[in-house]
Amino acid sequence: MTKKYIFLFLFSLLMTAGGLASMPPLDRDEPRFVQATKQMAETGNYVDIRFQDTTRYQKPIGIYWLQSAALIVSGKGADAPIWVYRTISALAIAIAVVATAWIGASLFGSNAGIAAGLIVAAIFATAFEGRDAKTDAALLACCVLAQGALARIYLASRRNEPVAGYLPWLFWAAQGAAILIKGPIAPLLSALTVLALFAYERDWRWLAKLKAGRGLLLVLLIVLPWLALITWKSGGALLQQAVGKDMMGKVAQGQESHGGFPGFYAVTYSLFMWPFGLAAIGAGLMALNRFRDDARLRFCLAWYIPFWLVFELIPTKLPHYVLPAYPAVALLVGWSLTLPQAEADAPLKRWQVALRWATALGFVVVTLGIAAASIGAPLWLTGTFSWWSIPAAAAALAAGFLAFPRHLQLSLPRIASAAVCAGIAYALLFGVIAPSLTPLWISPRVAAAVRADRPCDTTVLASSGFEEPSLVFLVGTNTVLTTVDGVANHLLRDPSCAMGLVMVQQEARLQNMLAAQGKSANRVAEIDGINYSSGQRVSLGLYRLTR
Repeated sequence: MTKKYIFLFLFSLLMTAGGLASMPPLDRDEPRFVQATKQMAETGNYVDIRFQDTTRYQKPIGIYWLQSAALIVSGKGADAPIWVYRTISALAIAIAVVATAWIGASLFGSNAGIAAGLIVAAIFATAFEGRDAKTDAALLACCVLAQGALARIYLASRRNEPVAGYLPWLFWAAQGAAILIKGPIAPLLSALTVLALFAYERDWRWLAKLKAGRGLLLVLLIVLPWLALITWKSGGALLQQAVGKDMMGKVAQGQESHGGFPGFYAVTYSLFMWPFGLAAIGAGLMALNRFRDDARLRFCLAWYIPFWLVFELIPTKLPHYVLPAYPAVALLVGWSLTLPQAEADAPLKRWQVALRWATALGFVVVTLGIAAASIGAPLWLTGTFSWWSIPAAAAALAAGFLAFPRHLQLSLPRIASAAVCAGIAYALLFGVIAPSLTPLWISPRVAAAVRADRPCDTTVLASSGFEEPSLVFLVGTNTVLTTVDGVANHLLRDPSCAMGLVMVQQEARLQNMLAAQGKSANRVAEIDGINYSSGQRVSLGLYRLTR
């Protein structure tokens, strides 16, 4: 089995390789994380978290330390390109894939574990998060490790078998690491799983095997040192911002324009579980009809359903919030492979049939949508046809065809083939097609223009009208995000070296302010495009004072 784990690990890395280097920083979250890490490397302060001069306490320190380690290993330090930061996410997804296979093998057998691992490696959610340098991939790895240890402890108790000594330590270490990465999400997932199992079985006794006393001490040893340091250093601002503002704000109302309706995750399920969402729904429905007699199925359902329901009820919604639940349904697909054909084809209830047909419709729409986007996006945004669109669309259609179960079961060869086709589609979409959509990538074009025209090595850019975090990461930490008046003052303070970026329609205002001081500015570059974070078309001018 070790060779299969190594294969899955390498397969997952290969699945996320395309686009790690070629995809520009994705506003707005990713540049905020990587810029904060970059500043740690620049200042040598690995305790405080800042974006420029602003504290950034929404998330704990864990991901910044991991990314900082990647910078050190790369040897590039603060000058590291975006792909170095993203290697942490790619490695974390690979760990989650192997951990899922480990759980599946222990619950349902080797082939089931391999199938579950392949699914986690190939779904759209992990393909995206493995290329995005923020917390969610690392959180997923911690959650799967913790849930795997919890599953094995739970099943050992049901079978009256001894619990391996390392499992409680693995569970609590994963919880501590997860808290240091993204707060209470992993403890919430495990607590909801335990509560769901208790609600059905009315039995707490097996929890004694978790060794909670020593385990909680381990969690405190992992979390408390940094928490104490930053609480003292920030004067309590960390708890106020991370708990009072970020976490409670998301629970109470839709935060940062990310509000959503109940059912949001059900509607987006077909995309983020693509191409295996339909197979997972079929396996989940089969498990619902059999969980009373099988503790393994109870655990997987207790892992997925309560966590999904809780996040459906929370007003703030982003697709990656339910990512830690997806391995549970991947495991159920693996379990379905162990069933004889006659059992797998047992009839479903009427509402289950309707749900499966609705999911099938969503699956077809998403498959066709990905294929269409592969061809249509370059035509719409750049006015040109990309020959890479043809193999990308073909791979997406092939993945959809292979992952569409004719019955409720999906064989291991079809799972593997669909995963490979999905990987080809992702590599072309994220690695070639998306980076070629130049109107979307304003910050890299601004950074290139600054490099081409900057008069001094110490040139600092001031920007008005375009203030995305990616601009700071790509142009430099000292980049000034300001108003048109601020850009004019910036140019006047350093007439030899300073550069300014303003909306072209604001050029007259900029020139009038400079003229009042007997100065004028040349527009040395113009950058037109679409700010996808706001959905607005922008036309930006890059300016230097006239000599």
